[in-house]
Amino acid sequence: MKLASYIAGGAEDYGVVVDNGVVGMRKRTGFPTLRDALLPEGLDAIRKAATGAKPDHTLSDIRFLPVIPNPGKIVCAGINYRAHAAETGRELPVEPSMFARFADTLIGHEGEMVRPKISTNFDFEGELTIVIGRPGRYIKPADALAHVAGYTIMVDGSVRDYQKFSVTSGKNFPGTGPLGPWIVTTDEIPDPHKLTLTTRLNGQVMQQSGTDILIHDVPALIAFVSNFTPLAPGDIIATGTPDGVGHRRNPPVWMKAGDVLEVEISGIGTLRNHIVDET
Repeated sequence: MKLASYIAGGAEDYGVVVDNGVVGMRKRTGFPTLRDALLPEGLDAIRKAATGAKPDHTLSDIRFLPVIPNPGKIVCAGINYRAHAAETGRELPVEPSMFARFADTLIGHEGEMVRPKISTNFDFEGELTIVIGRPGRYIKPADALAHVAGYTIMVDGSVRDYQKFSVTSGKNFPGTGPLGPWIVTTDEIPDPHKLTLTTRLNGQVMQQSGTDILIHDVPALIAFVSNFTPLAPGDIIATGTPDGVGHRRNPPVWMKAGDVLEVEISGIGTLRNHIVDET
């Protein structure tokens, strides 16, 4: 299934994406948000309610929200592709290098990424992203995929001049973290390491990589994160970005107002956003 969070007719809802429409699930299942519905019993209720149902809205009639608008945790892997480590001059990390994002940085598909007025060094990082479905602590890698509800796409929008002296500040400007357009459940993506990620800026390919070359794979990331914090349904783990980021190009490529950024992952879809300047 493809599961999206959105606003239609002035009301927040979530639902199943079917063809060019969406079947609303809030009233049909009784779960108030998609985050609440991610446990196996919730996903079973969604599947049952969606069977034979006609879309309530077309995709053009909704405003996409971050696919999980209210995650309890957003944890991101830093250097997690070998080629990205090489382009940044970093050694391969022995353990995952993780940092946190704030929920108010998130925006939805087709939303506006905001370049802060105090910087022009606004960079893109397309990432395969895990959405947790089952809670857990001290999860073993062999058991980790059973805790996943599905996968989505995230842009780890980075303000590089601030990131140089503080990763937390460089990664947490409001409106810099697109998440979506939807979650694809694990029954449709049994192996997240057989996907292809492509980032395009104004139609030009900037990043392209298979997810089979992660330094720390999806089970390893889940296990590592669960060792230092309990995981809960709706928690987000971004798996890192491949090479091709803007600040490592010669000359550097920075996002500016009017640009269109797209991140496509095979089996999931395309997350598209428009760059604007902070007012």
